[in-house]
Amino acid sequence: MNHETPLSRRRLRTWLRLLRVTRATENRLREYLRLTHETTLPRFDVMAALYNSEEPMMMSELSKRLLVSNGNASTVVNRLEKDGLVERQAQEKDRRVVKVSLTDAGRATFQAQAVGHEKMVNDIFETLGHEEIDMIRDLLRRAEDRKAQSK
Repeated sequence: MNHETPLSRRRLRTWLRLLRVTRATENRLREYLRLTHETTLPRFDVMAALYNSEEPMMMSELSKRLLVSNGNASTVVNRLEKDGLVERQAQEKDRRVVKVSLTDAGRATFQAQAVGHEKMVNDIFETLGHEEIDMIRDLLRRAEDRKAQSK
């Protein structure tokens, strides 16, 4: 492809390539989590969000951070709660507001999963060095900033 190809077409092809890389990466991570930890990527993502939060999270905040519906987040949290990995805390002032946090068992489980997850991501992107990673992150930030400006 050269600069004679319209820029809009090149942008479209770049978007499609980003999708392919994302889907392939997610598929490998899903398979790893399923085979090694008998869990799913959505469960891992919920636990990661809770692990990285300094305080218990409201369900609405959790679903917003994960870019999923409240119903999807609730379904995953229900299963994690049943397994003893998360706990819900209803708020005294408004019992409809529920916050979620990891239990001690949930923190330990996530830490074990996160080590292998990081190794898998590292292996997937092993051909990229510091400069390439910085370049990709900078370019994606620019695209993200452009999206924020158009709102």
